[in-house]
Amino acid sequence: MNKPSHQRTLATIALVVPDYDEALAWYVDVMGFSLIEDTPLSDHKRWVIVSPGKGSNLLLAKAATPVQSAAIGNQTGGRVFLFLETDNFARDYAHYKSNGVIFEEEPRQEPYGTVAVFNDKFGNLWDLIEPKAQPI
Repeated sequence: MNKPSHQRTLATIALVVPDYDEALAWYVDVMGFSLIEDTPLSDHKRWVIVSPGKGSNLLLAKAATPVQSAAIGNQTGGRVFLFLETDNFARDYAHYKSNGVIFEEEPRQEPYGTVAVFNDKFGNLWDLIEPKAQPI
């Protein structure tokens, strides 16, 4: 089967949160993400995008229904939801721990690199990963 010659990028991932400002405080102040956009759309809805620096952005989407509220922190049914790659695991692990990020485990070495699972403020599971360098 031939691959299409199209260039595509997964640019933004929606993350359901209970409150815009609480989510911004977590992702910007604790995690060190950059605020890309915060545009009011109505009295109750905003377009809020944060970025870890490279790769996909997160759209912080405030829950608007009971079903959405029930999904906060469990958007993948208890599996790791997001994978945050770093070029320096030790630096980011220490920084996040000092900012109160709760890791579910001690860092471990895997064939693909160094990894540890952590919870964000809302209960979503993340992997912090430093991929192994690929041989040149």
